Amino acid sequence: MSLRSPALMLLPFAMLAGGCDRQGAAPAQPPASAAASESGAAAANADPAAGEAFTGKLDTSAKGAAMPDLTFADPAGQKLRLADLKGKPVLINLWATWCGPCVIEMPTIEALAAKYDGKLTVLAVSQDLGQKDKISALFAQKKFVRLHPWLDPDNALSSHYNTGVLPTTVLYDKDGKEVWRMVGGHDWSSAQTDELVKAVVGG
Repeated sequence: MSLRSPALMLLPFAMLAGGCDRQGAAPAQPPASAAASESGAAAANADPAAGEAFTGKLDTSAKGAAMPDLTFADPAGQKLRLADLKGKPVLINLWATWCGPCVIEMPTIEALAAKYDGKLTVLAVSQDLGQKDKISALFAQKKFVRLHPWLDPDNALSSHYNTGVLPTTVLYDKDGKEVWRMVGGHDWSSAQTDELVKAVVGG
């Protein structure tokens, strides 16, 4: 179906109404694991909204699946092909400017990218439709240094992963095979994250 059809042009509004959930009848975020709840509770001490945002669920049902061979561009037109990233683990984060949990977790993804610089490629791929100015403005406001504003105007990654929830974050090993995905918001600066990432990246 063309992404310019009326139904898909309304996709961001439908997801916003569902609390970043593409399935309107489902909960806004998947049920949290105990560890995710603990990290979210700790983060909530600093940010009252974090307790509600960090409720992601770890999913390994697609373990071993190949990374899609897709190409993205940034607001300036610079291109990136996922297939060219093999050789180093890759973490892909799907987010949108209108998704509260996405924006709340992004500073922790920036921190993760800094911590594993040189060992892990971290990509933030926006699922906004035609909002590159908003994306650039948000990155400037947050003063991100490690993250780069990649665009996915056709929502190709959302269609590929088909989780129905933003944010969705997927880890691939150095061979481009999926290890796990986090469906929903997560504190990427938590001890739980270190355990999950070090198992693939190393210490």
